[in-house]
Amino acid sequence: MIRIENLSKKFDQHEVLKDISLNVDKGTTAVIIGPSGSGKTTFLRCLNLLEIPDSGTIELGKEKLAFKGQKINEKVKTRFRKQSGMVFQSYNLFPHKTALENVMEGPVIVQGKSKEEARETGLALLEKVGLSNHVDKYPHQLSGGQQQRVGIARAMAMGPEVLLFDEPTSALDPELVSDVLKVMKDLSEEGMTMVVVTHEMSFARDVADEVIFIDNGNIVEHGSPNDVFEHTRHERTKQFLNRIEQ
Repeated sequence: MIRIENLSKKFDQHEVLKDISLNVDKGTTAVIIGPSGSGKTTFLRCLNLLEIPDSGTIELGKEKLAFKGQKINEKVKTRFRKQSGMVFQSYNLFPHKTALENVMEGPVIVQGKSKEEARETGLALLEKVGLSNHVDKYPHQLSGGQQQRVGIARAMAMGPEVLLFDEPTSALDPELVSDVLKVMKDLSEEGMTMVVVTHEMSFARDVADEVIFIDNGNIVEHGSPNDVFEHTRHERTKQFLNRIEQ
């Protein structure tokens, strides 16, 4: 499903990702943890070509790209991005559109679906994320947790092979986090392929099929939740977990 080989990325002279290789199988929930500034979000953004890697290859769904410092044309980017849906930490909803209109936007504008078909899909997805009573509300009328669930429905509306989550609960008040995590857990149990950057260690322990610890642009540790949390092999991972779980 996702095959990454020797992925590297620099910003000026700062090497953010250092020769990363990783496979994520179909139906797997892969959770990426690590300290701030370790390269987690850059890695995720590379998977959706929001950042263009300097070198390496990414195979995602039906598409494969090799990076050698060249520019990627917009048609290739669009085709590649159709393989994944991105859920951002800051929601990024259109403020002048209702919840339903936000979910319908991509299928109508990008995929050329009829408004009737997009509406039917949008209503079903908003019901799936527990927002069937809020379809006609605007973002400012919704809580942060509700807005994030609209964001998840919007990403799913495009029918992606993979969902990418960039710290989806980091901007939420603590009491709103559980509703978003429940939706994500349900998707995982249904077999949706997901790559999740998060600081929610309970989610990583309980839901992830595999956990990847990234530090200083490197994959330091990679294994099952039991491997990473209970049988940590690397001292740097132990230091991080001890600090974040205090």
